[in-house]
Amino acid sequence: MGPHPAVAAIRLAVRRTLQEVLRDAGASGHGRPEDGRPPLVLVACSGGADSMALASALAFEAPRLGLRAGGVTVDHGLQAGSGDRAREVVSRLEALSLAPAEAVAVTVGRAGGPEAAARTARYAALDEAAERHGAAAVLLGHTRDDQAETVLLGLARGSGTRSLSGMAAVSGSPAGRSGAGHRYRRPFLAVDRQTTRKACMVQSLPVWDDPHNTDPAFTRSRVRHDALPALEKALGKGVVEALARTAQLSRDDADALDAWAADAESSVRADGSAAGSVADVTDDSGAVLDVARLHALPSAVRRRVLRRVTVAAGSPAGSLFARHIEEIDRLVTDWHGQRAINLPGRVAARRQGGTLVIRQV
Repeated sequence: MGPHPAVAAIRLAVRRTLQEVLRDAGASGHGRPEDGRPPLVLVACSGGADSMALASALAFEAPRLGLRAGGVTVDHGLQAGSGDRAREVVSRLEALSLAPAEAVAVTVGRAGGPEAAARTARYAALDEAAERHGAAAVLLGHTRDDQAETVLLGLARGSGTRSLSGMAAVSGSPAGRSGAGHRYRRPFLAVDRQTTRKACMVQSLPVWDDPHNTDPAFTRSRVRHDALPALEKALGKGVVEALARTAQLSRDDADALDAWAADAESSVRADGSAAGSVADVTDDSGAVLDVARLHALPSAVRRRVLRRVTVAAGSPAGSLFARHIEEIDRLVTDWHGQRAINLPGRVAARRQGGTLVIRQV
């Protein structure tokens, strides 16, 4: 008799991800560390149902594919007794025969609000753990429900296609760490939260429900417990699946547009003659772009080019919003003598004749 359907579902999802990790490691020539041991895959585990289900599936599948499996839990220090809970999670990881299994304590700042600050601290800790242990990948327990919540939050902010594409199945370090372009893997984006919880129950895995997940002070908690149930009540079942499907379709579109923008960027950079008295800037200080060539691009591609160039000039991506790009775009499409536009990161965009100059000041 085979495993329970919920257990089979989580194991299959993790098996497919681990097979991708092995293929990527082989393609990069880093299939086996210098010490000769098999590649290591870590799971980020909070002790909740999603990450405990992920840890159990990793512990089952990794040895069968010739991989080592370990786990990391991050103690954010935001609740009383968090250190004790972190140690308990480590014990659960060790009971699954995951090694290494460790807790990492972090200090959560205030930048961007409590949720964003905790996320920044968490990924920094996971990056450090992955690099210290030489891990080939870190698995994250985000589910289809999490994906739907992310898309709904993007819709509420009036975000573009990239934001509506939600979380990627494979992503790099949010801090842009070198060599971490495919570090994070999300095997459960097609698995619902009910399945992960059922998998834990039938395997008798203890789980911890984070009270922050039900605290209405947090935006995602309100989306989870108020907004999504209201939508399903009004529109019927299937809203979560539809939002997750929207994420995938949006990601395909966004990837294509980003690739187009990357190619277009080089074609709109002004050479010395086209820029008049302004020399082409190709270093980290910014760029000079040809307005006529920019104007000829479709608006979706043009705005992506402007965002790419502005971030490269030193504007933090997380602080650069659609309204900023719209103002830069008006220097191209609605020029009537506007002043320079000041942007996050002490970057300025100004029109100079037939060119658009974007650089740090």
